[in-house]
Amino acid sequence: MFRIIRDWRNRRILRRSDTSEGAWRNAWRRLPVLRGVEGQEARRLRELAALFLADKTFEPVRGIELTASMKQIIALQACLPILNLGLHWYDKLLAVVVYPEPFLSKITERDEYGVVHDYHEERGGESWEHGTLVLAWSEIEANLDFEGHNVVIHELAHTLDSVDGHTNGRPPLPRDDTAREWGKDFGDAYENFSTRVIRGENTLIDSYAAESPAEFFAVFTEAFFEMPDVLNAEYPRIYGHFKAFFKQDPLSRLQGAA
Repeated sequence: MFRIIRDWRNRRILRRSDTSEGAWRNAWRRLPVLRGVEGQEARRLRELAALFLADKTFEPVRGIELTASMKQIIALQACLPILNLGLHWYDKLLAVVVYPEPFLSKITERDEYGVVHDYHEERGGESWEHGTLVLAWSEIEANLDFEGHNVVIHELAHTLDSVDGHTNGRPPLPRDDTAREWGKDFGDAYENFSTRVIRGENTLIDSYAAESPAEFFAVFTEAFFEMPDVLNAEYPRIYGHFKAFFKQDPLSRLQGAA
């Protein structure tokens, strides 16, 4: 019954929304990450983004003025990972808070002696457990160059990861055997990548992926969409898992658009 009501509501929203190419052109052309997204995929992405804008509360802070185009830029990037998964993957996400610049976030850590340390760290994005996505617009703009970094996709990867209540680098997977293969392949890749970082290797993929399995998943999700050629060349098994999970093939899409 809930699905029937949600589908009816979504159809109602889309009837009232302009999801034509013209209505989204300015935002779309600023997003090289969407290169190769065409035809029915493009139409579906615009519809998902329209539903995202209708479903989530946008809260500008620190004096930033959010234009319709800015919201579209956020929504299109947010919905790219769920293009073939569905908006219900973001059901726990309620609000998007947008700062003009990076913000200070309170960090609590326990050291090896059990002593708790509190400090503040500048962040360009955060995904909070209670359903809030926090973004810095300056960071979003800095990531529009299609060079492997995408703060929106990174933070929404954490949202996908936490759907089952655990942010551990393993989102809900369809079958037990898939989960076992995922665990082994991601464990091996995480160990390999972390070793490369420790050795001081200048990795093409952001070294922040070595921070934890959760960050590994988020950073490698960025790489999957932003530089699929690099991810496929360096970690083809991870690319294969992402291709199956997201039901997308950004590398083929990018090659077709060349």
